[in-house]
Amino acid sequence: MVIAYILATVKSGTEKEVVDSLKKEPRVKEAHLLYGEFDIIAKIDLQSISDLSDFILDKIRAIQFIEKTATLIVAG
Repeated sequence: MVIAYILATVKSGTEKEVVDSLKKEPRVKEAHLLYGEFDIIAKIDLQSISDLSDFILDKIRAIQFIEKTATLIVAG
């Protein structure tokens, strides 16, 4: 089991739309708006690192308004 947090910067004014898109994805356990350097945080629960890689490339980065991401993988 791999748990990760995805931090994302999105195009201004699209924050709520992106959070709503993320919440529709079954592997996203939580998605919230942030204030600060990043606009959104999402908690992801997957089976393996390769699943995480595929999910980030195929799902997260495919959301048109996401401009930048950072991935934090839970250590324990």
